Amino acid sequence: MSNSKHPKGLYLIFATSTAERFSYYGMRAIFILFLTQALLFDKENAASIYGSYTGLVYLTPLIGGYVADKFWGIRRSVFWGAVMMAVGQFLMFFSASTLGNLELSKWLMYGGLTFLIMGNGFFKPTMSSLVGQLYEPGDKQLDSAYTIYYMGVNVGSFLAPLICGYFGETGRPEDFKWGFLIAAIVTVFTVILFETQKNKYLYGPTGEALGIIPDAKKGQPAASTSAQQSTANPNKKKRNYLLLTVLAIVLAVFFYWCFSNDWISIGIFTACIVFPVSILLDDSLTKIERDRIFVIYIIAFFVIFFWAAYEQAGASLTLFAAEQTNRNILGWEMPASWIQSFNPFFVVILAAIMPSVWGALNKRGKEPSSPTKQAIGLLMLSLGYLVICFGVHGVQPHVKISFLWLAALYFIHTVGEIALSPIGLSMVNKLTPVRFASLMMGIWYLSTATANKFAGTLSGLYPEDGKVKALLGYRIETMFDFFMVFVVMSAVASLILFLLSKKLQKMMHGVE
Repeated sequence: MSNSKHPKGLYLIFATSTAERFSYYGMRAIFILFLTQALLFDKENAASIYGSYTGLVYLTPLIGGYVADKFWGIRRSVFWGAVMMAVGQFLMFFSASTLGNLELSKWLMYGGLTFLIMGNGFFKPTMSSLVGQLYEPGDKQLDSAYTIYYMGVNVGSFLAPLICGYFGETGRPEDFKWGFLIAAIVTVFTVILFETQKNKYLYGPTGEALGIIPDAKKGQPAASTSAQQSTANPNKKKRNYLLLTVLAIVLAVFFYWCFSNDWISIGIFTACIVFPVSILLDDSLTKIERDRIFVIYIIAFFVIFFWAAYEQAGASLTLFAAEQTNRNILGWEMPASWIQSFNPFFVVILAAIMPSVWGALNKRGKEPSSPTKQAIGLLMLSLGYLVICFGVHGVQPHVKISFLWLAALYFIHTVGEIALSPIGLSMVNKLTPVRFASLMMGIWYLSTATANKFAGTLSGLYPEDGKVKALLGYRIETMFDFFMVFVVMSAVASLILFLLSKKLQKMMHGVE
């Protein structure tokens, strides 16, 4: 289907998301290197900070989605989200500018991360849900639209490591500040672009302006029905609140036992269960709506394993690129951060191809269901790590392998990502009642929050001299041992999801 048939508003969202993702991935490209080379954290602590940051980046969309749905509307949430992210990037710049006072530099870094986390929470779920509002319900173009949106995200992700890495990763710790400054400037551009163009292009299929009225007010049931529910079930609402409170306490105690004083892990993993349960307890849900939401939750659970393995890109795989990868090309050494551009480069190419592939399969009646596409994504992730296991097998520590092994891993992972991520966004939009649009997108990202924190924990297993590391009794002494963790984890999750896919398709009640 021709892209020219898509609403013009899609391309404003494309451009805005490109700029915003440039900011995020520009900072992420050099972040783990900044922590280890400039702020002098060891690898395990740096991986924990990285995991906490990227985990919270995907947790706060729950807050941002709720505020957008109930109070602000999408446009105001996007504006304030981008402003907070700009402040965060400037604080990162100041952190890298004060390395002479390491304590101050660390506090500025934590302040920058806080603003980036909160700003992303308001920005991310609103832009994703806005794509779906450009189309009529059931429009066949929606999968294609989310793939185009995803391509925009990855144009920014491709350029960011190249530019921020070029200026920030020079071998001199004080130069990291230039990478953060470029990310800050691009974030300011995001604000300007959206604010100057939103009134021209953000209109729905019937001509109504999008993002002004909070979504919850559009999807509210009639006042009389609401009043009847409120009168009929006051005790049930109290029981629901009590149930959620008890559940939160029990889970917090359990995760405290698991993670001791790691309050970020406790908060993320507790929220990962409590918030989805709170949606299911909503009295306004019909049986079909509840079934469809269950499908989202089940797939979101498996998506955790995908992103936990995939998000090694910004942590352990960047350390591997810096320490054990031969990056010499005709006498020039490629910055380690540039390898993070492999994935978005492949995404931009494959995102232009995959809609045609799905379309051709659809015409023959052979297009996989959304759950099956998610399972394919997990399988490709496992295969990518299996390839690099061959690359490192039998290689002694500190012996470098060709960067082509990492390029192959990223290509295979990208095939899996295109099968899983944009289709997942489209699925959430199609299965979610409109009154929960941004909030449910936030819950979808909550699975990514859990995965990112889990990814940081797994990155901490990265082999280091003089340290014995293990996972569930499995000793990790070499890079082969480390990468095999992800091979097995992704393959098992893929197999189970394949087995469940037909049941999940029935629970979708006709939504494809």
